[in-house]
Amino acid sequence: MSTTVMERQETEEVVRAMKAIVGERYGRPDVLELRDVEPPEPADDQVLVRVHASSVNPADWYGVTGFLFARMGNGLRRPKVASAGSDVAGRVEAVGAGVTTLHPGDEVFGTATGAWAELACSLESRVAPKPPGLSFADAAAAPIAGCTALQALRDHGRVESGQKVLINGASGGVGTYAVQLAKALGAQVTAVCSSRNVDLVRSLGADRVVDYTVEDFTRIGDRHDLLLDVAGSRSLGALERVLTPDATVVVIGGPMTYRGLGPLPHLGATLLMSKLRRRAVRFFVAKIGRDDLAYLASLLEAGTIRSVIDRTYPLEQAPDALAYLGEGHVPGKVVVTV
Repeated sequence: MSTTVMERQETEEVVRAMKAIVGERYGRPDVLELRDVEPPEPADDQVLVRVHASSVNPADWYGVTGFLFARMGNGLRRPKVASAGSDVAGRVEAVGAGVTTLHPGDEVFGTATGAWAELACSLESRVAPKPPGLSFADAAAAPIAGCTALQALRDHGRVESGQKVLINGASGGVGTYAVQLAKALGAQVTAVCSSRNVDLVRSLGADRVVDYTVEDFTRIGDRHDLLLDVAGSRSLGALERVLTPDATVVVIGGPMTYRGLGPLPHLGATLLMSKLRRRAVRFFVAKIGRDDLAYLASLLEAGTIRSVIDRTYPLEQAPDALAYLGEGHVPGKVVVTV
């Protein structure tokens, strides 16, 4: 075989392979490993994105560790889909036949399947143009956490200008966006976090910051029109002490665990108590779409909100990034760069 033919075959092999984080069984983050895999091909309604950055979300933790709902959707004993990661920011590499709004070379952010990789496919409807002045890392931090905060406030909490909003868990990924978005929507914000994050949360615009390690935020006296429960650290009965009679509670999360049912006990107890007390409680899963991504992009570009990034890990250390998130109490977001 000639040298030219060998070189051509070697080049084709490189094109057919990419680096990706893969997990073929459930367990702690160390079940994940970096492998050479075949690149995905976009369907008609998808774009292929060359990933520059992704981020880590509680959903990634539960998907890898094998939380009950994750197993129901992705295989009871082993994951049917071994790839990991959802948030994505990068450049469009190729587009499906039905894609009309994006083109190769466009910089985008949103969600994709298997975003902890060099290449990932996303639905055209789940990515939006990334502002030129916004870094890939800042963009990758925003999709799931930012859309969750936005939809909790606007769609499920129906926040109005001048209302008082209480955010329990204000220093995490969702919380840091929620504080800023609530202010942008005209609300007065009381934010609950630990001592080490008080200055951070105050810098995001909170009108009042309560350090839960030294003060019981359910006994601060003020009544609030809307509560975003991100941390899931208190019962609905306790939370009612700081709510107006017509206030709405939007439950976003609960304590992260490795074994057991994760946040389900907290969610179930809150739902049951809401029926007994006739309190408006909302549960939801964020829907990632182009319009909300574009709205977040406009606010990020204008400097109205910003992404808070605690740590950045290279792709090969994505399992360490996930393990760090699983420790709990991460301020802001953890980003994976590619």
